[in-house]
Amino acid sequence: MKKNKALIIGSRGSDLALWQANFVLSELKKIGIPAEIKIIKTQGDVVQLGWDKLEGKGFFTKEIEDALLNKEIDLAVHSHKDLPTGKSKGLIIGAVSEREDPSELLLINKNVVDEKEKFFLKKNARIGTSSARRKTQILAWREDVKVEDLRGNVPTRIQKLRDHKYDAVLIANAGVARLDLKAPAGSPHAGTSVYEEFCSLILSPKEFIPAPAQGVLAIQVREEDNDLIGKLKEINCQGVSETIGIERKILSLFEGGCQLPLGVYCEKEENQEGEMIYKVRVAKAENFPVPQKSVKTTKEMSQGISYPKYFYFESRKEEGFAERIVDRIKGFKPSSVFISRDEKRDDFLKKGLLASGCSVTFQSLIETKPVPFKIRNRPDWIFFSSKNAVKYFFSQHPEIGPAKLGAVGRATADEIRKCGKRAEFIGNSDDTRMTGKKFSALVGNSVVLFPQAKQSMKTIQLQLPRRENVIDIVVYETIKNPEFKSEDKNFEVLVFTSPSNVETFFEKNKINGNQKVVAMGDSTSNALRKMGVRANKMAPSFDDLGLLMAVLSL
Repeated sequence: MKKNKALIIGSRGSDLALWQANFVLSELKKIGIPAEIKIIKTQGDVVQLGWDKLEGKGFFTKEIEDALLNKEIDLAVHSHKDLPTGKSKGLIIGAVSEREDPSELLLINKNVVDEKEKFFLKKNARIGTSSARRKTQILAWREDVKVEDLRGNVPTRIQKLRDHKYDAVLIANAGVARLDLKAPAGSPHAGTSVYEEFCSLILSPKEFIPAPAQGVLAIQVREEDNDLIGKLKEINCQGVSETIGIERKILSLFEGGCQLPLGVYCEKEENQEGEMIYKVRVAKAENFPVPQKSVKTTKEMSQGISYPKYFYFESRKEEGFAERIVDRIKGFKPSSVFISRDEKRDDFLKKGLLASGCSVTFQSLIETKPVPFKIRNRPDWIFFSSKNAVKYFFSQHPEIGPAKLGAVGRATADEIRKCGKRAEFIGNSDDTRMTGKKFSALVGNSVVLFPQAKQSMKTIQLQLPRRENVIDIVVYETIKNPEFKSEDKNFEVLVFTSPSNVETFFEKNKINGNQKVVAMGDSTSNALRKMGVRANKMAPSFDDLGLLMAVLSL
């Protein structure tokens, strides 16, 4: 490390890259290291092609790494997701930053918003993105939209949306948040944040899986600079280093770079027993471009994209975890699957299973019917713990006044959206009690109305501090229907979506030793335990994506 002389930070020249370099400069200043910034052009800045069409790896980093090796600069700042997964000879990552929100941001021109559609996108909307990963995932959810290539830095991409060259654009939320972009002078929204200028949706990384290490900065130095490496430990975020290390190891084992349609998101959380658990979500499509023989539908052929497979894994130990995940994904074999609910229009779960080669049978073992109800007291909140509760509540009571809405998960929130309303609280845990605790912390002593089924377990209600502020109303009841419509009962995988379906199934059926079982939520898992069955997998979320991940990860 240079004595009494400012270190030179190598950076690309875009607004975002310079923000990142200046952030690191300020972090170095905190630990007593003076520095200055040198701008270096890279292949990615010069070649204006879609990411999936660029040759080789590291097209945003190679020239900066060369400058570092040639001692033209002393350290480099990169978006970690842009770095090749293979180790650069003579170089090392000396530190990583805290992780900015890794979510994707969907910005939509307000004149094409349809709040009743998934992601608020009107039918056949034109989406701008050049990321193969983003293309595969947006088309999995909305196969009607048209995806078009979009290049340029973050302000350039947003200006193209502003100029109506696209109906919407998909970009990393971290970049927009860091730059604090606003509408330009002279525009109708001059001075307002782009989050307000457009309809903006931050897509949960648990639903729309980000690139490995998205939102993290990497500080790269020469291996020989031991003094500097030692000093950088003071600004290194070790927890982030662990989780993105798993993400990038998975990317490396698939021999992929920026152009691989692979999303990986790892979290490290404490479970109820106080153990630290790594939770990894993966979305993996075929290599891009897709070989014609692997294309399954006309829609895929027209878009040049294959449907991604979705996976979910948990582990208490980091060592070897990435290797086990990749071995499981590479060794995936399709199964015959029974789902204890009825098929829906444009069924995401069905499409995902069929695209993965599975056969699937849908049949709810219960039927539901509405129960008349009246609301006598005006609530501050209305909380829905199922899609049926939403359907039967709004069919009798379409107006809710000033009450805010809560949902146990994304699927329930989507049902609320289809009714022309929006949930202001959405649970994101497979543990209903944890969702209840988070909701309780938000609403405090507010009065909450709970539309529900007869014999509801009332798990959310039990987490609220004051019982007198809870209003329970029954809006529907279930009727058992234990007979299989399908003659074939030898499914390899049985998926149970509710405790009622579990109870009804076991009235006339048994599980053989070779069948695997998936449960949606802890209530369903507990119902299985009462029947002497332990679920092989728990869905990581209360929706079709959670079920799909659980089935494919068995």
